[in-house]
Amino acid sequence: MSFRIGSGVDFHQLVEGRELWIGGISIPHYKGALGHSDADVLLHAICDALLGALALGDIGVHFPNTDPAYKNIDSKLLLAKCHELITQKGYRVVNIDSTLCLETPKIKSYVDAMREVIAGIVQISVADVSVKATTTEKMGFAGREEGLIAYATALLQKI
Repeated sequence: MSFRIGSGVDFHQLVEGRELWIGGISIPHYKGALGHSDADVLLHAICDALLGALALGDIGVHFPNTDPAYKNIDSKLLLAKCHELITQKGYRVVNIDSTLCLETPKIKSYVDAMREVIAGIVQISVADVSVKATTTEKMGFAGREEGLIAYATALLQKI
């Protein structure tokens, strides 16, 4: 099969006293995502999309939150490792589409930088990386600003 598609989703609680990392970018906010790593919800969803496209398990299989080696790790390193795994299987990333669900902060001014970071790590053009955002209209945990969600889809092609 020459093309494979994968989807990923990730959720993180928002708490005071943590930095907020989304798409490999530090975003000033009074809350940050809680997690074993830097809790970059967008990069985690993309990792799962890449891994899922080739049935390689999920981010927790490769980077368990019980392993001290991954405590506070920069999720850009996790995405790079996932990219390495798919290239070892003889695939390349064609494009990535993603959506963030959060009320605040507004991320529009950070989207281009996120796209550049992601494109650089997975070795594709910025034009092939989509990062969108939506609110949940104040509904649910994301709407109450208790957490955030990211969805990602990745298309891979056999090299």
